[in-house]
Parts: sequence; C-alpha cells; structure tokens
Amino acid sequence: MRRTTRYPVTGANSLWHVYKTVPFLKVVKNFLVIQAARYTPFLGLKNWLYKTFLRMNIGDQTSFALMVMLDVMFPEKITVGRNTVIGYNTTILAHEYLIKEYRLGEVQIGSEVMIGANTTILPGVKIGDGAIVSAGTLVHKDVPPGAFVGGNPMRVIYTKDQLAERWQDDEIYGNNTEK
Repeated sequence: MRRTTRYPVTGANSLWHVYKTVPFLKVVKNFLVIQAARYTPFLGLKNWLYKTFLRMNIGDQTSFALMVMLDVMFPEKITVGRNTVIGYNTTILAHEYLIKEYRLGEVQIGSEVMIGANTTILPGVKIGDGAIVSAGTLVHKDVPPGAFVGGNPMRVIYTKDQLAERWQDDEIYGNNTEK
C-alpha cells in the first residue's frame, strides 16, 4: 500500500485547484530547474541544482541520467540515497491529481539502487537499499531491499536471497555457462 495523504475537492477536478495547493511561482521555478537539469550532462551540477533549488535530499555519487523528470510541484518530497542510478527518462512523482481528490506522498529511494530507463515511480513508495528496478517498470508499491523487480504491474522477479544465489552461481559456473 502506498503511503499518500488524500485531500478531497469539490466542484471541478483537483487539477483545477492546483494553485490552491502549490504556489504558481514555486511551480515555475521548479520547472525551470528541472528542465535545465534534464539536459545537463554534468552529474554533480544536477545534484547541486536539485539540492539547492528543489530542497531534495540526495546522497553522494547519485546519478540522474539524461531526461529524468522529477515531480514539478513537490520535488522536496523525493529522497534518494547514495550511489544510486536513476535511468534515462524516468519519472518520479510525489503527487497525483485525480477527479475528486489529490494525493501527496513521500518517495524514498535507498542507497545503491539501480532504476532502469523509462520507469515511473508513483507517490508514497519506498525502494529499499540495493534494489534493482527493471526498465519500463511502474513502481506502484514498495520494493524490498535487494530485490529485483519489473513489469507493469510491478512484481518481484528475484528476492535479495534469490538474486545473491544467482550471482554466486554466475561466479561458479561463469556468466554464459548453463548448469
């Protein structure tokens, strides 16, 4: 279950109420910072922009690939641990605007995490340390530490223990040799 806080609205859908929930100038500033960072090839500069202007908590040596799209309205609700890789064109959301409500939720991405390209991470999820998220995955629930997950809907492909066993077998038998 995702950890989001629900805010009901009346009348028009919740997106029509957007500037009652987040200041317009904050969205403009966040948009400009995120767009600049999406195109820069300098990883240190991206992290500095995110930490300085978006108030994100990002660990050392974390890498955001080209075209990563962060939540424009609530990027400060995104935390990423150290030495993590966020793949090309990944989207990380901390909000959802729906018809009768909007929802906000923290996104916590651990350390030593690998997130494949074109992944979408929804609000209110936690991705544990050492997890691997396959490219193109919709992360709609928590990812256990060390697990390998993928798909839409997301499912656990290998647990931490199963993955460790596979890697050990690869060392024993060689990468391209069957048992």
